[in-house]
Amino acid sequence: GGYSRIQMTTNPSEFQLRFPPKDGISAVNFSKQSSELLLVSCWDNTVHLYHVGENAERAKYVHKAAVLDCTLPRDNKAFSAGLDCEVKCFDFERGQEKVLGTHDKGVRKVDYNVENGLLVTGSWDETCKVWDDRSPKPCIFTLPQPGKVFALSVSPSRLVVGCSGRLVQIYDLRRLPEPEQRRESSLKFQTRAIACFPNDQGYALSSVEGRVSIEHFDPSPEAQQRKYAFKCHRKVEDKAEYVYPVNAIAFHPIGSFATGGCDGFVSIWDGDNKKRLCQFRKFPSSISSLSFNRDGTKLAIASSYTFEEGEKEDVPPDAIFIRPILDADVTPKPKTAS
Repeated sequence: GGYSRIQMTTNPSEFQLRFPPKDGISAVNFSKQSSELLLVSCWDNTVHLYHVGENAERAKYVHKAAVLDCTLPRDNKAFSAGLDCEVKCFDFERGQEKVLGTHDKGVRKVDYNVENGLLVTGSWDETCKVWDDRSPKPCIFTLPQPGKVFALSVSPSRLVVGCSGRLVQIYDLRRLPEPEQRRESSLKFQTRAIACFPNDQGYALSSVEGRVSIEHFDPSPEAQQRKYAFKCHRKVEDKAEYVYPVNAIAFHPIGSFATGGCDGFVSIWDGDNKKRLCQFRKFPSSISSLSFNRDGTKLAIASSYTFEEGEKEDVPPDAIFIRPILDADVTPKPKTAS
């Protein structure tokens, strides 16, 4: 395995955001427009906007129940959803909110496709909905899914949805509503996270059982031969192996990617060369979410207990760490002649 030599890296300029949420961070997502604004959704029904350069909270708004995911396509416009089943748009410039519509059950995931101006939401009601917030009837497609939606991600041209039963559906966003491909996950356990490659060629998928698979959209046998999976977020102690869910995957603009697990670790991988580039120090709690900013100079890391061991008394406080990213953290190393 090429992942044995672990480079533990510390970065003295890493810092914690002031005034973090108090109860469970479900998602952290940097703006898709600029590089300093971070949107954070929480189990305490709130959504927060932070300016990381100033380490300040800029704004917040509320839902009627826990918020499970959020996205910030433009600096002044957020979308969020969760257990109140409402899909909400918030305009920070005007301080106005608008409910675009609802799902029949809790909404697990939201993502925004900038190229086509489309919001996608995925729910436990076994549908994804595609929204255009500028339209008088914002819900433009309802996409039936083969199970509850656990994960989804958009690329410039595609939508990838991971459902219960380890099923994956791939859509061409220009040719909705029928799926382009239906697949079964390459991993044997439940899907936890999906993130599309920045180059629009495929996606990474993680499971609750310490593994990540690297998948390609191109269905040709040549492209499909390039898919592979690897183990991560595991430890061996006293001859017992502990295996952790991989909660988060985030791609850097150059194509390497970070994973975060219930073991409290964040690693960065070079998927093309199947190598780990670095592993950061252990964080206080499970990594619930990760996001690189638009120019790839910062990584937001949510350290927040994800209830993998049920209710606990002495849980570390939730925290959001902002880690400046060095070129060496994310740049594939040149191959040396062996």
